[in-house]
Formats: sequence, structure tokens, C-alpha cells
Amino acid sequence: MDIIELFKYLVSTKSETPDDGGLLDFVTSYLEGFEVLRVDREDVKNLFIYKKFGEGEHLCFAGHVDVVPAGDGWKHNPYEAVEADGYIYGRGTQDMKSGVAAFLQAVREAKHFHGTLSLLLTSDEEGEAVNGTIKVLEVLKEKDMLPDVAVVAEPTCEEIFGDAIKVGRRGSINGYITLKGKQGHAAYPEKAINPIHQIATPLAYMAGVDLDDGDEHFAPSKFVVTDIRAGMQVTNVTPNELKMMFNVRNNTKTTQKEVRDFVTKHLDGLDYDLRLTQGSYPFKTDTDTKLVRTIDKAIEKVTGMKPKHSTAGGTSDARFLAAFGVDVIEFGVKNDTIHSVNERTTKEEVESLYKVFKTLIAIWS
Repeated sequence: MDIIELFKYLVSTKSETPDDGGLLDFVTSYLEGFEVLRVDREDVKNLFIYKKFGEGEHLCFAGHVDVVPAGDGWKHNPYEAVEADGYIYGRGTQDMKSGVAAFLQAVREAKHFHGTLSLLLTSDEEGEAVNGTIKVLEVLKEKDMLPDVAVVAEPTCEEIFGDAIKVGRRGSINGYITLKGKQGHAAYPEKAINPIHQIATPLAYMAGVDLDDGDEHFAPSKFVVTDIRAGMQVTNVTPNELKMMFNVRNNTKTTQKEVRDFVTKHLDGLDYDLRLTQGSYPFKTDTDTKLVRTIDKAIEKVTGMKPKHSTAGGTSDARFLAAFGVDVIEFGVKNDTIHSVNERTTKEEVESLYKVFKTLIAIWS
């Protein structure tokens, strides 16, 4: 297969989370001569496949073969990889079977390398991610096989291919507030404690507020209210309690402590409970590391552009690699239709991504 044939095959294989659609078995057969480690957990399939070429560093390409459900309203069958209007349409074309195809083909064609090349693939990135990449990394740590550096091929480019890589990601703190009141008749508000009225004034100083100033790499951590509900959906009864949910995509300056202090400051004197959870933690790879310098060179060699170093967006499995002490960046095709109906990318972007990864492998020393 050439890179486009491979890409179309991956897209045409339905693999909605946590189903891998048999793709990890395909990858195993496609990389003939590589050592194979399967770390399947419950209904999640995970593959680590590697080849030691020499005594140098261990470069890993990581990603996921699972996709979100296609949904309705597509112009074409989302699992046929249809070419039309200058694009290839299909679920996962951007997120992230383009990336998987690009590094799979690049690694397959590698003849020489000054160390170890590996792939880490999961079918649980779009789901809860509890039995995916992190489980593989735990096993690799036990076996003293953790990579030195990793490239996660999530879609990162913004306007044109090659314009951005991710050198870090924000974390995500979820908050749940229960504000307690006293139910009563709307005609006698003095006999009740209305939590809606209580939250009204402090909310103006909380919603959308930056919790820090950010820095050159991270945007400020912002307090984003995502849900407020109270009452019985009637007009003559005031509620007994109010529930509010919020999210803070936090940078390295703001932790759960700062979030809790912020809520405490503004709800001082009110009767409430606060619960915080955190699904991911912020990280940033030093932009002066060999990994960042070398991927920059590879991108510039293929595209003529020096990419910007971004930390924007949601989260990815790169957070797990960073937590295990692996230098990690993300680079992939444009990100403008992921998870949407009629997700698509171009042949040119897929081919260019493959060339960047081939160049990265070739110039790594």
C-alpha cells in the first residue's frame, strides 16, 4: 500500500470506541519484523510495537484508532473514505487516522535509525481513556521500556498544514457546587432562603473570570460555568437548593487549591458544598529540547514553514506520556472538522504529514 491507500483502508474500517475494528491486528501484520506487546484491558485493545535499530534514543509515535460515532447527515458514507470536492471524507480522517497512517507508513519504511522506533496505539482515547494509553505506559515502566520522546499525531494545524504543533496542553478541573436554601412560597420570599437570589450577585464576579494571567505558552485559566439548575419548574415555589457545574481549563499557574480559594472567596457566608475533580493535568515540553527542535526542522523542510508552539485546545493522550516523564509533542493535519458531520482532510495533507514523519526519522541523531 502507498500512504493514501493505507489511509483509506484505516478510514473505511469502522472502529468506534472502544472497538478497534481489527486495526491493531492489521498494524501488527503490516509492521513485519517488529516486536509486539499487547496490553488489552477489558473491552479495550492496546498495542505497543517496536524495533531496535541501534543503541540510541527511543522515539515513539502514539495515537488512537478509535473514533467517535459518525452521527447522521453525512453527504457520503462515513466509513467509505470517499474522495469528493478535493477532500477525502470519513469519520476519523482528521481525528486521527491521518496521523496513524502517516507514522505507520513512515516507520514501516524506515531502514536505518540510531535507536528504537515504536508505535503505541489504543482504542480508548475517545472514551474514558482509563484502559488505554495509560495502561500501556504502566507496563512499559515496569519493563523499563518507556520511550525517551514521543510524537502524538493528533490534528494540530490551524489555518494551513504545518503552521502549529502542540508543545503542551491545559488541564481540566471540573467543579460541582450545591448551594443550600430553604424552599418557600414565591409570595412570601421573606420566609424562604432563595439560592437563586443568593448566587446572583457573586456569579457576576465568577462567571468567565480569569484565575491567572497565563504566560507566553498558556492562555489564562478561566472559570467557565457550564450548568445551573434549581427549582420545580413552577412559578410559585422558590427552590430548596441550587446546583451549579463549572469547568476550568487550567494552565500550570492554577491548581485545585486556587480554584477552591476562588469559590470560597465569592461564596463566603453561604451554605454550600463544593466538589472538585480533575481528569487531566497541564504539561509543557521545553521548546529547547531535541524533540521540538527536530520536529520543527522536519516541518520546515517539508512545508517551508516554522510552526508556532501552541498549548491551545482540549486534551489528548499526550498528557499520559508527559506524566511518565516522556518529552512529547503533538503534530498532525488541520483541525477544523473533527467530531463533526462530514469530517474530511486532503490527500496533500496526509502525504505531507507522512513526509514530515519520514524526515523526522531520517534526521534524528
